[in-house]
Amino acid sequence: MISSEDMPPRRMLPAPQPTLVQRLRDVLLSPNAIRTASVAVFFMIWEYYGRRMDPIFMAPPSAIFEAALQLIQSGALEKALIQTLWPFSVGMALTVVVGIALGIAMAQWRTLEYVLDPFINALYAIPRIALIPLIILWAGLEFVGKVTILVSVAVFPIIVNTYSGIRDVRGAMLEIGRAYGATEWQIFWKIVLPAAIPFIMAGIRLAVGLAIIGIIVAEFFTAISGLGGMIVEYPTCSQPPNCSCRSSSSPSWAWC
Repeated sequence: MISSEDMPPRRMLPAPQPTLVQRLRDVLLSPNAIRTASVAVFFMIWEYYGRRMDPIFMAPPSAIFEAALQLIQSGALEKALIQTLWPFSVGMALTVVVGIALGIAMAQWRTLEYVLDPFINALYAIPRIALIPLIILWAGLEFVGKVTILVSVAVFPIIVNTYSGIRDVRGAMLEIGRAYGATEWQIFWKIVLPAAIPFIMAGIRLAVGLAIIGIIVAEFFTAISGLGGMIVEYPTCSQPPNCSCRSSSSPSWAWC
């Protein structure tokens, strides 16, 4: 048997350094590089076919970029963005608060779940655009109407995900909390709610995308303003390149 004194001392060997080819391959095959390449190829194809189609059907990215520069220089884009961001911010804040509160309430109290579940499922299945005429009659065409439309479109993913996250908490975790003498309030704040956070954040992520759709649709049908109003009001041009399209209320549109 060999004693530890007879064994040779261990030596630290340096890690092998990757070659230049390996580094280049790692960079080119990285997720961000693949994403960038896919987006670049998409824009190249778009630019190629956009230049060969009638501008009324498709505009190339270069023309859209030129139009964006014109709108920024004229101040029209900044004004429209501010008009859209204010109801969007208020509506998104209400969506998060109302959605999380309803999801928690439905998950914690079974009676409330039984009462609200049919209405949540029915409203979630109904296309909210079909309800826009009623919302306009009830809330008007201005700020309140836009916020109401946004909330009606975006609130349901947060409600459903919050409810699912709280109901998904394992019973073993709750039993451990009760075994250590935790109150129901402590169990909720220290076990249930932290376990449901990934579900809630997933619902908020879905709601942000729906909220953007909701505010643009709201600006289509209510007081035509903001980014949605620009989409409705700004003309397109079907004339050959280098034409000059103008309207009485809008700067030149760079699709031509």
